[in-house]
Amino acid sequence: MKIGVIVDSFRLPLREGLRRAEEVGAEGVQIYAVAGEMDPDNLSLSARRELKEFIRSLGLEISALCGDLGGHGFAREEELEWRIAKSKQIMDLAVELGASVVTTHIGVIPEDTSDPAYRSIKAACEELASYGDRVGATFAVETGPEPTGRLRRFLDGLEHKGVRVNLDPANLVMVTGDDPVEATYILQDYIVHTHAKDGIMLRKTDPKLIYDHFAEGGIEDFRLGEYFQEVPLGRGQVDFDRWLRALKDIGYDGFLTIEREVGEDPAKDIEEAVRFLAYHRIKPHAPPLVRVPVNSFEF
Repeated sequence: MKIGVIVDSFRLPLREGLRRAEEVGAEGVQIYAVAGEMDPDNLSLSARRELKEFIRSLGLEISALCGDLGGHGFAREEELEWRIAKSKQIMDLAVELGASVVTTHIGVIPEDTSDPAYRSIKAACEELASYGDRVGATFAVETGPEPTGRLRRFLDGLEHKGVRVNLDPANLVMVTGDDPVEATYILQDYIVHTHAKDGIMLRKTDPKLIYDHFAEGGIEDFRLGEYFQEVPLGRGQVDFDRWLRALKDIGYDGFLTIEREVGEDPAKDIEEAVRFLAYHRIKPHAPPLVRVPVNSFEF
């Protein structure tokens, strides 16, 4: 497994952030591609080639692009047309930059399959999965807005398999209360990317309430502080030893991409996170976890 960094977490201009990623020892980067200079509408063909070469010159590779368009994801039918069109542009950009994964939040998947939001999210995922199959890109859903079993049932029910998973262990412990190790086994057939993030649940509540706050006020919404706290790696409720062993057990060899959305000195936290992951991915462990077959779980 390789160590990556979400460049935007440095809160620096893009190229400064890329240089900083190289300096802290990251092997790859994930970049938001929804606004500003990374908006596909703002990147000419020559600019795309130049950016790809600049990243290569630093010895980095792109682990994924982030295509999170905010709001309620694909849960509202009246917003589908522009959101799907924009997501396709971001998938095209990912392929041109040498990446194949675009991560995003798709909205909170309802338990009731007759819910209009469920039908809207499914329709969007089917179209984007089919498009990804054609262009060579994967649309990776981030964990957290719903219980892991419900996400697995949703993915299994899609006709096209171009929609996969970006597993974020902190979202699970902070919002749904799911065990990231168990989630890794449940979603093992779909995981193509991960976020290395840590956190603490402060108050259990309906995940939809939390993601509605996200949709309305973003990560800065003061109400979110009532429910969870994101913390530097190793200081929260994610058991990284067990989680990394589970990832190895299912054969995952992709990126552990550090995400730091808060904090007074994110650059310092990221640098420490790189060292933390570098140690834990080679640290002598207990015997490997026993591989758990998917059919042993009740979804």
